[in-house]
Amino acid sequence: MRTRTLGTEGPAVSALGLGAMGMSGAYGAADRAESIATVHAALEAGVTLIDTGDFYAMGHNELLLAEALRGRDRDSYQLSVKFGMLRGPGPGFGGQDCRPEAVKNFLAYSLTRLGTDHIDVYRPARLDPAVPIEETVGAIKEMIDAGYVRHLGLSEVDAATVRRAHAVHPVADLQIEYSLISRAVEAEVLPTLRELGIGLTAYGVLSRGLISGHWSADRTAGPDDGRALTPRFAAGNVEHNLTLVEALRRVAEAKGCTVAQLAIAWVAARGTDIVPLVGARTRERLAEALPALDVELSAADLAMIEKAVPAGAARGDRYPSAFMSGLGVGN
Repeated sequence: MRTRTLGTEGPAVSALGLGAMGMSGAYGAADRAESIATVHAALEAGVTLIDTGDFYAMGHNELLLAEALRGRDRDSYQLSVKFGMLRGPGPGFGGQDCRPEAVKNFLAYSLTRLGTDHIDVYRPARLDPAVPIEETVGAIKEMIDAGYVRHLGLSEVDAATVRRAHAVHPVADLQIEYSLISRAVEAEVLPTLRELGIGLTAYGVLSRGLISGHWSADRTAGPDDGRALTPRFAAGNVEHNLTLVEALRRVAEAKGCTVAQLAIAWVAARGTDIVPLVGARTRERLAEALPALDVELSAADLAMIEKAVPAGAARGDRYPSAFMSGLGVGN
């Protein structure tokens, strides 16, 4: 497993990370034993970066990871944790809370659930419009100074917010959606990160399975699957988006790889400062994703991929409309 460094101030991590959200019901029911086996398989394959959020099924995901990681050398993996999203007992979200006192409260719960004495990268999941980013970052800096956190991260914020945060304490990386059909970061955010020496961890590299090569127009997401509310999966949009996948499939077949491998390889090829996160819920999907790091893309390959899936070609927003206003960049 090759490694990449999260910016100039962050840790060295595996060139591919594991996103654990799907193991806690975000896309429908997940098998607990299979989820734990998938974490184990990832670690054995050399994956060291594991991403979670304290609000993933209200702490379920952190508890699951604690079980999966029990007995492992704590220095053999890095935990990236998002915080700040408020939940109720139902399926909805209740905004953000990134006040300094809330930062420390959320951190205390995460440390306990994860069964660890430190978080490697700690980040607000979204910008709290009621709290200056400087105050949130200042609280995380205090936790870094106290040894509870190793590095500061950000998630889904714009370039101006990155600059403000970085002025308070060096930012290791920005976590943001980046895929063949979600490329808004390229205009301003990515150049800013590179100017400041900040890494990027890319989630949604397969657009929640839409561009994995495994989705079909006649497949329906269940009521407990967040994709049922995602515009890109909606009737009228999904059919168009899958034509892009079929064009990508032809390129993948010519390369001798799967669609998912090609889509992951494309993100990895955007720069050595980018670490794709793969949300594999099963060992089968993880096994498909891992060889993507060995797919080498030539200039001709990249041109063919761009022709198959031009920037801005997807239909539908990447989140339901209620969530779009909280994002630093759009699609």
